[in-house]
Amino acid sequence: MTTITMAEVVAGQRKWFESGKTRSVDARIQKLEKLREVMQKHEQKLLAALKADLNKSEFDAYAMELGLIYTEFRHTIKHIRGWAKPKRIKTAMTHMGSTSKVISEPYGVAAVIAPWNYPVQLALVPLIGAIAAGNTVILKPSELAPNVAATLAAIVAEAFEPEWATTVLGDAAVSTELLAEKLDYIFFTGSVGVGKIVMTAAARHLTPVTLELGGKSPCIVHKDANLALAAKRIAFGKFTNAGQTCVAPDYLYVHREVKERFVKLLKAAIEELYGSEPLHNDSYTHIISDRHFARLADFMKDGRIIIGGEKDAARRVIAPTVMEGLDWQAPVMQEEIFGPLLPLLAFDSIEEVMSAVAARSHPLALYLFTESTAVQQQVTRGLSFGGGCINDTLMHMASPHLPIGGVGDSGMGSYHGEKTFYTFSHQKSLLKQTTRFDMPFRYPTSKWGKKLIRKLLR
Repeated sequence: MTTITMAEVVAGQRKWFESGKTRSVDARIQKLEKLREVMQKHEQKLLAALKADLNKSEFDAYAMELGLIYTEFRHTIKHIRGWAKPKRIKTAMTHMGSTSKVISEPYGVAAVIAPWNYPVQLALVPLIGAIAAGNTVILKPSELAPNVAATLAAIVAEAFEPEWATTVLGDAAVSTELLAEKLDYIFFTGSVGVGKIVMTAAARHLTPVTLELGGKSPCIVHKDANLALAAKRIAFGKFTNAGQTCVAPDYLYVHREVKERFVKLLKAAIEELYGSEPLHNDSYTHIISDRHFARLADFMKDGRIIIGGEKDAARRVIAPTVMEGLDWQAPVMQEEIFGPLLPLLAFDSIEEVMSAVAARSHPLALYLFTESTAVQQQVTRGLSFGGGCINDTLMHMASPHLPIGGVGDSGMGSYHGEKTFYTFSHQKSLLKQTTRFDMPFRYPTSKWGKKLIRKLLR
């Protein structure tokens, strides 16, 4: 921030919000349509920026970023009037003569702090919801994806007055400066460690937060699974974006009876999706930074590599890699991997897997491959996790109808579609009482009030 301080940015947005200019649903829709129009205009710049920062192919960039954003635009613009409309609520018999409703009210000045792994999608999807709900927005993209950050800043500047929505660029010091201000809502996507810093900063002003974090998300392949299909869908879910996905499978449990056959199928699936030499596949995503590459390279020293293992430090690329011979004390099993490394463990009973998962922090996602309805119910009802899939990976996060969010260490709050609108809205309850009559039993002077109240409230 050189020409204007963060305090001035927040003050300008607060003044704009208090003027009521964001309250009109028509105005919100117009702004969302303008943002979509500007994004479409700069689509090629976004694709180029994603290629420059992460080596994302055009297919991956559209399928996992731009396409999901356009879906969010379409879904939000279609339904926003219904979401914003006050909701009539049933009135209790004790409140005879009154009507009740809930009003969706914007918080005010919202901050959206986005990560680098899906730097377009994870910036604009929450921004869409915040604008739809009637807030002003300060967007802070990740400095680790500088080309995307600059492109996002240009798009937001073209679509909005800076008092309605603006972008602040820079490193962690800028985020710290932003979090020091009194904001009305904070939406953060990133690591557990930084999430704690965000929540601590929010506590100083009692600012409500949504934290979209991560954790070690398990993937379980039971012996009755469709192994070929499971292998392909797991390879897709784990190695898309080179594993740099918060809901990617972090470790894989395979039933011992089918492990050997599954490993062969997984190797074939990886080769089908990424080629026999993934390091030279121009469509394969690279690791975001030298620091992240070095961290992953250290993890590769654990256990035994049974698939992949090739790496190129100069280009920051690591082939899809599967490892075994690990236990929970290994460094790679201690924290979220966030890269194309997949530890594989064998199991004999589903209870053994459930015990191991339950003994650790609640994961952001869980994936289960089995044809058994009983096992599906046992696992999904018996374990706590943010969200997930049965017989698939990642696809739950692509639906605007399913809320995405963590539980416990994997985060708090959720979003996507309608849920994003309500995440950025305070649900204000309102009771309107009649003046045509009054109920005397509510007052302590009523002779029969105590008896009637005890009967009504029993």
